[in-house]
This record gives sequence, C-alpha cells and structure tokens, in this order.
Amino acid sequence: MIDCLESLEQRLEYRFRDPSLLERAMTHKSRAFETAHAAPDERPCDNEQFEFLGDAVLGFLISELLVRRHPGFEEGRLSKLKAYLVSATHLYEAGRRLNLGEYLLLGRGEELSGGRSKRALLANAVEAIIAAMYLDGGIEPVRMFVLKSVVGEFDEARGKDESLVVDYKSALQEAAQARGLPMPRYVTVRENGPEHQKTFTVEARIAPVHAERAEGTSKKAAGQLAARLVLERLVGQTAALAEG
Repeated sequence: MIDCLESLEQRLEYRFRDPSLLERAMTHKSRAFETAHAAPDERPCDNEQFEFLGDAVLGFLISELLVRRHPGFEEGRLSKLKAYLVSATHLYEAGRRLNLGEYLLLGRGEELSGGRSKRALLANAVEAIIAAMYLDGGIEPVRMFVLKSVVGEFDEARGKDESLVVDYKSALQEAAQARGLPMPRYVTVRENGPEHQKTFTVEARIAPVHAERAEGTSKKAAGQLAARLVLERLVGQTAALAEG
C-alpha cells in the first residue's frame, strides 16, 4: 500500500506529511464496511466526510479563481461556469486523467461491479483528495492542485462563452437527482428544412412538471438549449421557494 500511495503522490505532485490522510481519501465505504468486524484501531475510515469537506474547499477555490479571472462577469454567468467546473461530470474527467481508479481501495463487491471506472467514485475521489491535501498542507497546495488538475485548460477565452463549457444535460440531470425528481427525457418533436440545412426542435422534460422546447441546427445543440431552459426554470423555482 505504501508503494501505491507513493505512486499516487507522484501523480498529484504533492508529498503528504501524513500519508494516512491520502489512504483515507482513497478508501470507499465498501472497503470500510467489509472490515467492520475488525478491532476498532484496525478499521479503515471511508472517504465520505472528506468528500463533504473537499466539495466546500473546491467551491471556494473555483469561485475565487473565476472572480479573479473575470471581474466583469455578472453573478449568474459566474455561477454557470462554477457549476460546470465543480460538476460530477467534470470531476470525473479530472479523476480519469489522474488514473484515480487504479488507487481506489474498494470492497470485493464494488471491485467486481467495476467500481474503479464508475463516474461517481472517481468524482468523489477528487473531492476527497482535495480535503486530504487541505488537512495535510493547508490551502496553498490545494490551490495549485485545483488549478492544474481540475481547472486544467479552462481559460479566459473559453470562459467568455459558457455555452462552450457547460454541459447543460449533465447539469440538469444532477439538479434533478438532488431534488429527488425523475431523470430528464429528450424527444425530437420537429425537423424542418432541406437535408443540408435542417433545424431540429427538441423537448426536454422532467415528469409532467418541467418541460421546455428549443431549436438548433443539430439535435445535440437543440437538446442542450432545451436542457438549459429547464435548468434555469428549475433553479429559479428553487430560489423563489427559498425566499418565500
């Protein structure tokens, strides 16, 4: 395990003063559950609390970065860019680039079910690593890690057009899950124009409550725009309820 952790530290470009923090960050609850019968001092702690802390630290650092890079952006635009950078979809990609699946400590059942490549486990591992690094060395090494491994090639040029970076379908799915709603469904309701210049109208729907239609030059573009409209409506209703 020590050799494995050292290899991971090289990928993270950070040496832990307390390696047990990194080990905990990579320990899934399935592994901890399988050793529940062990003596208290031999039971590994899982990474769920680290995910909680890492999510908060990541949110702060991304907010700080966006405000510094884009001082002229309105709050709504900054929020959309932040939502992309902290989304499970984006964190999964960061975890995949770091090959975190190779280092996860999983229970047998999770291992057999393909846990090393599961999107949620890799995204959660990124947050857990952020927490472990923060507890071990403070905010500065985490800031460097987030800038290089999470933000990566995201830059000012891309940031000026959030439609280039925000996957509204993924964002809508995550918002629906967080609110206990059914998964979004997409239906192409209309195709217009000649074959070489078609436009498509796609409807995005969550149950019978939230539905929006949008037009685009491809089904993918129309679906993304429809998802964006539903997401904005959903977020707006949540904010209104909170204020009320």
